[in-house]
Amino acid sequence: MTMPLEHPDTFVRRHIGPSPEDQAHMLKALGVASLDTLVGETVPKSIRLQRALDLGPGMTEAALLERARTIGQKNEVYRSYLGMGYSDCITPPVILRNIIQNPGWYTQYTPYQAEISQGRLEALLNFQTMVIDLTGLPVANASLLDEATAAAEAMHLAYEFKGGDDKKTFFVSSGCHPQTIDVVTTRAEALGITVRVGDHATADIEGVFGAIVQYPTTDGSVVSYREFGEKVHAADALFVMAADILALTILESPGEMGADIAIGTTQRFGVPLGYGGPHAAYFACKNDFVRKLPGRIIGLSVDARNKPALRMALQTREQHIRRERATSNICTAQALLAVVASMYAVYHGPKGLRAIAERVHALTATLRQGVSKLDLKVVHDSFFDTLCIEGSEKSVGDWLAAAASKKINLRRISSTRVGVALDETTSLRDVGDLVDVFSLGKGTEDFETVAEMWTRAIPKDLERKSEYLTHPVFSQHHSETEMLRYMRKLEGRDLSLVHSMIPLGSCTMKLNATAEMMPITDAWWNRIHPFVPTAQAQGYAQIFSEMEGALAEITGLPAVSLQPNAGAQGEYAGLLVIKKHHAARGQGHRNVCLIPASAHGTNPASAVMAGLEVVVVKTDANGNIDVADLEARAKEYEANLAAIQVTYPSTHGVFEEEIKKICSIVHEHGGQVYMDGANMNAQVGLCRPGDIGADVVHINLHKTFCIPHGGGGPGMGPIAVAAHLGKHLPAKPVIEPRSPDSVGPIAAAPWSSASILLISWAYIQMMGGWGLTQSTKTAILNANYIAHRLGPHFPVVYVGSKGRVAHECILDVRQFKRTAGIEVDDVAKRLMDYGFHAPTMSFPIAGTLMVEPTESESLAEIDRFCDAMIAIREEIRQIEEGKWPREDNPLKHAPHTIEACVSDEWTHPYPREVAAYPAPWTRDRKFWPFVSRLNNAAGDRKLICSCPPIEDYAAE
Repeated sequence: MTMPLEHPDTFVRRHIGPSPEDQAHMLKALGVASLDTLVGETVPKSIRLQRALDLGPGMTEAALLERARTIGQKNEVYRSYLGMGYSDCITPPVILRNIIQNPGWYTQYTPYQAEISQGRLEALLNFQTMVIDLTGLPVANASLLDEATAAAEAMHLAYEFKGGDDKKTFFVSSGCHPQTIDVVTTRAEALGITVRVGDHATADIEGVFGAIVQYPTTDGSVVSYREFGEKVHAADALFVMAADILALTILESPGEMGADIAIGTTQRFGVPLGYGGPHAAYFACKNDFVRKLPGRIIGLSVDARNKPALRMALQTREQHIRRERATSNICTAQALLAVVASMYAVYHGPKGLRAIAERVHALTATLRQGVSKLDLKVVHDSFFDTLCIEGSEKSVGDWLAAAASKKINLRRISSTRVGVALDETTSLRDVGDLVDVFSLGKGTEDFETVAEMWTRAIPKDLERKSEYLTHPVFSQHHSETEMLRYMRKLEGRDLSLVHSMIPLGSCTMKLNATAEMMPITDAWWNRIHPFVPTAQAQGYAQIFSEMEGALAEITGLPAVSLQPNAGAQGEYAGLLVIKKHHAARGQGHRNVCLIPASAHGTNPASAVMAGLEVVVVKTDANGNIDVADLEARAKEYEANLAAIQVTYPSTHGVFEEEIKKICSIVHEHGGQVYMDGANMNAQVGLCRPGDIGADVVHINLHKTFCIPHGGGGPGMGPIAVAAHLGKHLPAKPVIEPRSPDSVGPIAAAPWSSASILLISWAYIQMMGGWGLTQSTKTAILNANYIAHRLGPHFPVVYVGSKGRVAHECILDVRQFKRTAGIEVDDVAKRLMDYGFHAPTMSFPIAGTLMVEPTESESLAEIDRFCDAMIAIREEIRQIEEGKWPREDNPLKHAPHTIEACVSDEWTHPYPREVAAYPAPWTRDRKFWPFVSRLNNAAGDRKLICSCPPIEDYAAE
């Protein structure tokens, strides 16, 4: 008798929800004999991949973790004092365990459904309050992708308010971090903006629309920018300061110095280095600019019972609505990392943060004392945490070699200058080692003595005098017990994948497996500075190589950039690559981008940011691209056609039969095909963008490849491109010179949010080629099963030529407004009472719900969701038949809180039981919304985007 020697506990069966028996049941319901038959009826034969993905077999979780450990130990974790906006830090264990490693936090979605998102909304409001207080400016957003991106967004905002055809120059101080200068320059080039880099003290700012400085400078100098800011304002331009968030606890704030905008990173507030990310940037500004502030803003409003409640405010600013009129394409930001940074501030409070900053400064001053005794020149008299030390070229080389021998990284600022940036993790012993490096082993006096002799290096006129973090939330949770309970309280207010499926169409809320998440918090992955010599990051190099190879195989496009750190950034990078290609062929005049009317809002916003003109292509009655209109537009704009942006399967949830013809038409008229990879979860292993005819595709790793959404970020959007475009992929900032052929850097770090690439890598490793293909097939099965069960109750708006949907389906609820006065919002809110997050509302069609179950949901969970939707349809019927009034029924008053259900003033025509326990499973496990339905208009009429007075929390 033979026994299988492979471990039976494969990951594929853990990731895919429906068992083989469940799948057989679903297929029978659909009237097909096999999964392959269903796929054959769904995916056009002309584009089907005729072989298996060449990705090898899947691994067990145990084997994957061992392999991740082995590869990770190829990285060398030096003590890095490189600075440039990245600092090692200490993540409090209570935050590490209960936020970063907690699926109750990292599996949440962007808080569009505010009633079941009050926990992370409060954490993000704390983040905004922290930023507002420390920057001294009245408004802040809920995070951006990284500091360099935030600087570029500031430039865009300044141009919107102060720029024009006669004012297209942006001044960037040479004291800014080099990666910031690079990213701002890339953004500016696309829009025809001139970047003028120079010394702010002697700068000519005639004709500029904005100016940005670094505070402290990249080489550590602390200077007052008050006079420069006045000079910028006199030139009718906006003044931007990129400020170190920890330094602001002891330095005068940007707002007090006259800044219009302050940007920076909050990485050093408890977020690991991660070889570049993910980290939450911040953006604060004056009230005058709030309507064009990029990213999400969390604001205070009230619910239907007049209870204080939080929501995303001013959403009409966003690219989803403004499309080509948007000033930013930001969609995903860094919500989870903003939550971590805010919790760090809550845990330490104002006194704790100041004490950390003072200690870092004292250690830096002690280091100055030590190197000064060696007769070395410290360039700047005033500094916070960074010294610039000058010597001969030989001395610099010797210092760097001595540092390397101690596994220390120093920054080579120039051939004669070295930078040393200290941080929260630095000890007095580390300072002693650094002095020893600069003494070249000659030894130093007893360092305890030196440490007692340091002198402060903050100019008195720049000492911070104003208070910050005065709200009680920053002073009530300093014991671990209180902190733990606070985080758990907020977690309990949010619905996440730990509670139920989140069937958001176009969002792919699939399993984020524990084994995929575990490696990212290991020290050999998360304590590496993004600008270390690449020889120290050979483990990462292997991950990058394997990821690039896998994505090339999956997409059929051979060249890959892992740099874009969001889907919208992938769109932007891909379009820049196409522009660069045309320019290299002497056709730089090509500037027209065709975009279907059904496209996601980031598509036109990204096109405009890339300096392209958007021309909309019609869709037909079946939701497909109108091929005749496409041909007409391609012919009309043939001389200037740059590209088409097409999502596949379409945003209407079907595989368009004419996709190859669509690609051919664009190519015949001189354009390139950009495929939006938002719906790659329906393609992997079945068809490939490159084979279909795409030249570029971006891949949402936070959708198809399991990086969790984190309540609104992190995400990653790598791009894969055809061979002829490979040389144009984005350059890597700082670590390598930019090639004349390449697009400039589009993110602050060479591989942006490098550490979370491990999540997608782990997913691919454990699934293998067969497992990935089975996942895609199962996602299609689950969506078609939902369409089959719900179609008789809610018409499915679009289906393919054989009556099938792809991996998602659109349910029509528009008719109920006429028959019962019920709108899509009412259905969405009522689903909360049943324990579910609503599907995507009103996209791509107003008044509809787009449902995407993914492959990870079991038949039992899918049936539960379908039962909830069918029950809601029966409730609508009660209204249609006049048994419940149109304005007083369970849908109009949903969601129902505990507070509402136990109220003595129950006057509704339906019983409390219908409100509280509308389905049997809600008695077994009930998720209670913390607030009733939000009053959105009230929050926008009076924007409050920082923590309200403590009295407003009294109702809690």
